[in-house]
Formats: sequence, structure tokens, C-alpha cells
Amino acid sequence: MHMQLDGRLRRVISFGKRKVFRYAKKGIDMRIGKQDQAFTAIATSDADSITVRGHNLCDELIGGIAFTDYFWLLVIGEHPSPAQRKMLDACLVAIAEHGLVPSVQAARMTLAAGPDAWQGAMAAGLLGMGSVVAGSSETAGRFLAEVMAKAEADGTDIETAAIASLHSLKERREKVPGLGHPQHSAGDPRADKLLEIADELDISGPYIETLRALAKHAPGIINRPLPINVSGAIPAVILDAGWPLEALKAVPLLARTAGLAAHLYEESMRSIGFIMSHKADIAISYDGKTSKRD
Repeated sequence: MHMQLDGRLRRVISFGKRKVFRYAKKGIDMRIGKQDQAFTAIATSDADSITVRGHNLCDELIGGIAFTDYFWLLVIGEHPSPAQRKMLDACLVAIAEHGLVPSVQAARMTLAAGPDAWQGAMAAGLLGMGSVVAGSSETAGRFLAEVMAKAEADGTDIETAAIASLHSLKERREKVPGLGHPQHSAGDPRADKLLEIADELDISGPYIETLRALAKHAPGIINRPLPINVSGAIPAVILDAGWPLEALKAVPLLARTAGLAAHLYEESMRSIGFIMSHKADIAISYDGKTSKRD
């Protein structure tokens, strides 16, 4: 098949669902991105079996592995140790639910407007997990990694690097990732529990050390109470457990998916989406220009 594109004739070559545009005259494939890593190590299948991370899905995994273990296996490619499993379980439970936060409200109002669109409502909730709410664990985790890298680069200890990093944040008038909470000002109980479990499992390492150093010096440098919050504890404990920094956001995303499922089920049974919408309309006052009729 040939088609006209950008004023030039190109031949369209189909490979299953993928199409490659080839210049008819020059014979040049139109490719986007790197083409030299056409591999996946996660899963494959044939007519008789499905293989996931080197394991037969039906013979070894279905009915033979708990979901937390499977999540770890899927992402990392290896089975978790008992300590890693318990730490991941604790993180997922800690962050799965925290009431009618903005992402939950977005999901419930979306389902109220489109009762048949669970996937759209779930997506609305997950898209609302940004750097401020729920998705802030990734920001905190990367900050911890930066402090650790600074200590190594400067040839200092973690505490010295933490103090310098806090002063830098103060100068830029930026918040300290992983510290402080508007509701749990005396200390986030979820964070305290996660750190306690990490200590009990003997997995506390450099990330938790960095977090505790920041929490120790932040109040004196920033001049206000800044206890460790759950978004700081989760990356510290799960990264020390061996979870990759690049996949950190997957933990709160999976956890909040469970919480969103509960809210969407409740929304489908007794809707409050339009109630929230109405309350928002009442709470917000218009301060724009008036029309001529006013």
C-alpha cells in the first residue's frame, strides 16, 4: 500500500499492528527512538504456556504465590525475602487509604458523571497522584538519594550532607521532601510504624539514616516542626529493602489503586460525587468581573 505524506510518496509496510513508513524512492525506514534493544525480560507466551519472569504462570504462580510477592517478582525479577515481603506489604497498607483526598474526589466525581466508566474514574484518581499528594514519595526518595550522593561526592558523612542540603532548601524557600504534615503535625503515625517495622526486620540502611538525619536537623534550620511523614518513610524503608529508585512511584500507585477501588464501589452504591461538587460550588466565591446586567 502507498500513501501520500508530507507531499512525498511513502510505502506502508505492516508488521502486525505496527506500521513502518518507507520512502518509496529512497527506501528509508521512518523510525522514532532507539531500535537496538528489542527485548523484554518480563513475559512471553506460546500456544501451550505463559512464562513470567522465568516461571510458568499456571504451574508455578497461579495459586502458588501471594500478590505482594508477585508484584516484587514482576518489577525486580526475583522473589522477595520474607523481610522484603513484609516491608512492601506494610508500605502498601500504609498508603492505600487516607480519606477523601483530592485524587479520590476526582475519581468519585468522574464516576458520578459517567457511572459506566470505572476505568476512566480510576484513571482520574491515579492521574491526581502528583508531587504534592500521594505521588510525593518519589520526590522524597529522589531527595534522599541526592543527599546520599552529596555525602559521597563531598567526602563527608550523611549528617553533614543533610545539614547542607537543608540550608540549601531554606535559601531557595523550598519544602523539605518527606517531612511535615498538615494534619499530623505532632508526627505521622504511619511513618513511625513503618520505621519501627524496618528496624525490627533489620533492613534499616543509608536511606533511613539519611531521613532520620534530615528529621533531626530540619526543625532547627527551617524553624518549625517537621516530623517524618509517610511519604518520607515509604521511600526510605522500601529503598533500603532493595526496591529500585526508578520504580518507586509504582508502590503508592498500586496501593492507591486498591483504595480507589473501594471508593468507586461505594460511589456506585451510594453516590456522593455530586454532593462534593455542590459543596465545592458553595464554598468557592466568584471574584471576577461583573456582567453589564449586574
